[in-house]
Amino acid sequence: MGLLKKYFNQTRKPEGFLGKLMISGMNGGHAKLADWGMACLKGIEPQRVAELGCGGGRNAAELLKRYPNARVTAVDYSALSVEKATAYNAEAIAEGRCEVLQGDVSELTLESGAYDLATAFETVYFWPGLEKCFAEVARVLKPGGAFLICNESDGTDAASLKFEQIIEGMKCHTAEQLEAALKSAGFTAVTAYHHPSKPWLAVLAKK
Repeated sequence: MGLLKKYFNQTRKPEGFLGKLMISGMNGGHAKLADWGMACLKGIEPQRVAELGCGGGRNAAELLKRYPNARVTAVDYSALSVEKATAYNAEAIAEGRCEVLQGDVSELTLESGAYDLATAFETVYFWPGLEKCFAEVARVLKPGGAFLICNESDGTDAASLKFEQIIEGMKCHTAEQLEAALKSAGFTAVTAYHHPSKPWLAVLAKK
């Protein structure tokens, strides 16, 4: 595997030196996408938020700013991401408003029915079995809770589909595929938002 391919494969589970570079890039590189996705959360005022696949922790910090009365639990599969996200949100952690946990979204250790909002930015590409993972998200949400998925790819753009051949375990999903998996997992109302000029996709589901 060439160096560039090794670097791109850090997207799934950052580790080592290349993983540190990838995480640093994620925090800045995905900021505009994440902020666009968060703008879809109109009329939602959560008290508890689960940020799943939190990467370097930037989006957890933005959720804390957006919802000053909320507590955020950030979860990531990568120990390196947990370390970075913990450092990034150190002040909020000290204040008791944030916690960062290592975990697998297919078997979340979070309390059932405890969260008003769950978010997943640039991460469901790597989730092992969407229905099973989405069912876990539904489990930890309160009745009426919301789940926001935000992806740079809408599952049809050529550039992102090329990365499926480069990054092991990556799968770009269309809005229709995500909606079907969400409904199979127990979500009811599902709304898809498409960026007017980019292949960005946000999907908001209600439990």
